[in-house]
Amino acid sequence: MSFPQTAPDAPQTLATAALPRRVRRALEHLLATASDELDRHLGDMLADFEQQLFRLSEQASGPVADSVHLQTLRSLRLSRADLVPRVVAGIETSLARLGRSAPAAPGQAPGRLQAQRLSLVDDQELDEETLLRNIAVRQESRASLTLHLLGQRFGVLAGAPAFDAERLPLGPRALCNVMRDAAQGLQLSQDARLLLYRTFDRRVMAHYPPLAEMFNLSLVGDGILPSLTYVPLRIRPPAAAEAAAAAASSAPGSKASGRRRAAERHGHDGPRPHTGWFGERDATRSQEDESAAFELLRHLLSGRRDLLGKLRPDSHGSAREQLPTQDVVGALARLQSNAPQGAPRNLPDIRHALLAQARQQLGHGASLNREDNDTFELLGMLYDQIEREMRTDSPAAPLLRELQVPLLRVALQDRAFFVREQHPARELLNAVAESGARWLDQDDLDPQVLEPLQRAVRNVVENYDGDPAVFEASNRELQQQLQTLARKAELAERRHIEAARGKEKLEIAKRQAGAAIAGIVGDRRLPRFVRALLNEAWVDVLTLTLLRQGENSQEWRQLLDITRQIAECCGPDSPIADPNLAPSIEAALSQVGYHLEEAAAIARRLTSAADDDEDGASRTELALRLKSRARLGEDSAERKPELPPRTPEEQARYEQLRVLPYGTWIEFTTNQQGDVVRRRLSWYSPITDNALFVNQRGRRVGEQSLDSVARLMAHGQARIVTAERGRLIDRAWQATLNALRSFAGRAARDAEDEA
Repeated sequence: MSFPQTAPDAPQTLATAALPRRVRRALEHLLATASDELDRHLGDMLADFEQQLFRLSEQASGPVADSVHLQTLRSLRLSRADLVPRVVAGIETSLARLGRSAPAAPGQAPGRLQAQRLSLVDDQELDEETLLRNIAVRQESRASLTLHLLGQRFGVLAGAPAFDAERLPLGPRALCNVMRDAAQGLQLSQDARLLLYRTFDRRVMAHYPPLAEMFNLSLVGDGILPSLTYVPLRIRPPAAAEAAAAAASSAPGSKASGRRRAAERHGHDGPRPHTGWFGERDATRSQEDESAAFELLRHLLSGRRDLLGKLRPDSHGSAREQLPTQDVVGALARLQSNAPQGAPRNLPDIRHALLAQARQQLGHGASLNREDNDTFELLGMLYDQIEREMRTDSPAAPLLRELQVPLLRVALQDRAFFVREQHPARELLNAVAESGARWLDQDDLDPQVLEPLQRAVRNVVENYDGDPAVFEASNRELQQQLQTLARKAELAERRHIEAARGKEKLEIAKRQAGAAIAGIVGDRRLPRFVRALLNEAWVDVLTLTLLRQGENSQEWRQLLDITRQIAECCGPDSPIADPNLAPSIEAALSQVGYHLEEAAAIARRLTSAADDDEDGASRTELALRLKSRARLGEDSAERKPELPPRTPEEQARYEQLRVLPYGTWIEFTTNQQGDVVRRRLSWYSPITDNALFVNQRGRRVGEQSLDSVARLMAHGQARIVTAERGRLIDRAWQATLNALRSFAGRAARDAEDEA
């Protein structure tokens, strides 16, 4: 099975492809996702490939082999920069050819073999083809379910039947084909190409299953079969009111979810909740007026200066020479260049070192002008608030200290740093600070985020020389890494949501099965053991049939008839049971995992009117055996302790939780010292009242009921994180402004007292 060659007339870019606008937009998103992920993995592949060539050169048995490896290494270094663009271009070409097939040669009938074009295949080419085919087949096996969903969604995009794994533009075979074409430009020997393909398998294709899940998530975000799940749904729409309500509440476009969105859009009961992942900016937040924010900041700083001037009068301050801002920035640049030899640990130390350096150069004491002094004080207050929100043993603590001098230079030259929420330096400061926030557990932060943070900070410290583009480039690269981690967290979260929805469907089916048994039995006086078997073993049979076939199926109606026969033959003065009833019960019980002996014993009990006192030993033995086995959905059927009725405050919090958007972050108090941990409310069920919580990495950290969360909120042990205080930098800045307001208020009261 060979890889198809690219059609000569296929469009090379998505921009030139004749595609509908929505399809083109979805394919562009897929291309961006593939480019971001493959760029990183291909870089690791090339670095590993170079190291292998070095080792082969050192271990070469002779000068000829050594020169071959060195020549291969030189060729790789000359052309390695072209590999990633070639791969991306090949992927774009594959996406642009969506729904097109290679045209047949002129005069050739479709499906007719032309003998004059047959030729022997070169052994070397066959080796490469076999290796790439084995790589693709192995990844198709690992990600079979994900590729099935991806093929369904590509079929929708192309307006054609579902794509199989061999025809997927982003399938393993397509990626191997693109890699083969891109490797031709490296001018490598056949042995080197085989080594490259093995490295490609180990460094790139090993990450294909999560990459395929990202492709599915990207298409879901564009509205392509958003409700498609891993298991085909064979349940027909239930007619029962409760099941209909459950289906309506679970559907993304349902009325219940619409009410939640309407409450989110139009609700004025409180601030909007925070739903972003770690380091993710809130694009929906309204931009504040920077000029008005500057005026407010000047007013607050003036009040602080007036109060500090009264508390700490300095008669020599006016006699000292004030340093120009440019001299201060230049001194900070020299201090930044000498940071590795001994950087000051805090902003007061930096200020002291700066003034000492000026005294040494001028021969007399100097001071900062009012604006620069305010900048030092304001950034110092901001840092103090940030450090209160961070763990002292966090790896982010030294990174924050390294950023002090560059941030001072930015703030002295660009006052918008304090008032512009999406300032690149402010975004970088927030990402570093949040990596060590107190609300994170040890397992909440992805270890892969530390290296991009260190790289971004190191780039700023080493290269910033007054050009804001350095901060913009570092922050842009960091944000790309954080977005990749956020997509991975969303994928992990989606798996847990699907599992929670499956448990909800199981619980609803079990309730409906129990209600059906109760309705059939009615007021009949059945033996207690028979009732226990009906409510335990037989309800599992009805539940599984309801999930698989639905309540309108023939199988469900047959089981209801069997249940009626059981109720009739086990009651007082009951008729003799149908001889075919016991085998039917045994066959049904075997479908849910009961052994033949257990199923036969249960069937005998359900087809006779024997009293509970009869044959007590066999009944006890059967009860013990049933108790030792796990029942269908046993975890979801756990009994919750009875709680007292909710107070008015608890009821208000409960109603608030029921209209929250999915993804809202909630802070839970963990101990008496007031330590908190953030958990994401990923999903909740209005039917079972269960709520799913995940951490910053999308990992499941537990399930609670909305009732218990509402009670915690009413007692101050849990609170919703609002968008205004969702990011650490925003919380710290609001605390800084509150401190400045307290200074301004005290100065105003002192002025009134003097008047």
